[in-house]
Amino acid sequence: NNILSTCLNPSLTRFICAELTRGYFLEHNEAKYTERRERVYTCMRIPKELEKLMIFGFFLCVDAFLYVFTLLPLRVLLALLRLLTLPCCGFSGSRLLQPAQVCDMLKGLILVLSFSMMHYVDYSMMYHLIRGQSVIKLYIIYNMLEVADRLFSSFGQDILDALYWTATEPKERKRDSIGVIPHFFMAVFYVFLHAILIMVQASTLNVAFNSHNKSLLTIMMSNNFVEIKGSVFKKFEKNNLFQMSNSDIKERFTSYVLLLIVCLRNMEQFSWNPDHLWVLFPDVFMVVTSEVAVDIIKHAFITKFNDITADVYSEYRASLAFDLVSSRQKNACTDYSDSVARRMGFIPLPLAVLLIRVVMSSVKVQGALSYTCVFLFYLGLVTLKVLNSIVLLGKSCVYVKRANMEDKLFERPSTAPSSSAKSPSKADQAGCPTPSAKPEQVLLILTFQVFIVTEEEAQAASELKHRTPKKDLLEIDRFTICGNRID
Repeated sequence: NNILSTCLNPSLTRFICAELTRGYFLEHNEAKYTERRERVYTCMRIPKELEKLMIFGFFLCVDAFLYVFTLLPLRVLLALLRLLTLPCCGFSGSRLLQPAQVCDMLKGLILVLSFSMMHYVDYSMMYHLIRGQSVIKLYIIYNMLEVADRLFSSFGQDILDALYWTATEPKERKRDSIGVIPHFFMAVFYVFLHAILIMVQASTLNVAFNSHNKSLLTIMMSNNFVEIKGSVFKKFEKNNLFQMSNSDIKERFTSYVLLLIVCLRNMEQFSWNPDHLWVLFPDVFMVVTSEVAVDIIKHAFITKFNDITADVYSEYRASLAFDLVSSRQKNACTDYSDSVARRMGFIPLPLAVLLIRVVMSSVKVQGALSYTCVFLFYLGLVTLKVLNSIVLLGKSCVYVKRANMEDKLFERPSTAPSSSAKSPSKADQAGCPTPSAKPEQVLLILTFQVFIVTEEEAQAASELKHRTPKKDLLEIDRFTICGNRID
């Protein structure tokens, strides 16, 4: 009425009074403003939920990485012992070694040969060669190395998987491969090239740390924020965000290992002076902080623009936990470190070769006392690996239980793709084991009983309020091109 009276009787006084006294009611559009408030709350929850996923994924990578240094040598020794005792104990069965032992032997040989080849690569010469380049050229080289690292990780896991399958494929099947030896040399060549690529990355980062004006390090850190521009304005589905989260976990872990290599090289140059470590600390802190800040900002805006709730990160964590728990079964179809490599794109072999090369060139071992310290350090790594695995297994059992995914652990993996894989009858095959359950299933149930603390029904219902099915997430690896929404 006030608007109509102002329009019928135009007056400056009436217009000013109407502007000063007019009101509006937000409750007339309650749904819109409630949605806006939920988006704000989601952005506030993203840092906590994302970091919980990142921390869990980081320790998964630590577990797979420590496996190469601790349990893999012991497993190789056990496989060699089995080969040496075959003439004494007699040969029984169709295989000299179990498939897992064959894969362990191949991994050990690849590590030894790649490390032997890395001895011919001079780290100091590479460092000075990179240091002589201009800042802009180094910035371009570093970006190219990041792209090459992703491509190498994608194709490298296929090379390793092809080698493992070719070496363990049943003899009664018709073979259509080129043979184990060509695949083996391809794998050695890949690990060697990937290790050199990571070495160039570490050398470039080392040059950035040691530059006087820190301009290169600043430019390299600003490159992380360019990643925000290339990500937040694209359309993302839940499965695509899952791939990005796995990639961010892998990149963060790799960055930490590169920082460790840079610190080792710098400390060696300054005769292991503890004071120099405080000189490196500001640069290390800046690199770590920029990585965390970029991940938080990127994921916060991606979830905002694509209407994805923060609860999706608990789904991702449960999917990673499912990989860990399922790899502990006796009838598991893959090793745990290989499942991490497929899911995140993290391949520990090249990084392990480079770290061994840097440590052996930086730390001189001479005398019985030095070898005793090395042995004690190895025992410490084994202890750390075992404790980390126990804690991760316990947490994984809890996450799988919360997500109601434990029934899928007892489903037999299909040996061939079927057109009726998504039929409702498949759900009837899942469930708790019968009294005639296999020993590995009983062991897995006992593991759940040890690690899982029962919770209230209401709390479980609130955590599963926005949960979507996990089937599609479990079938996604790091390099799968996904475009379908998970509903």
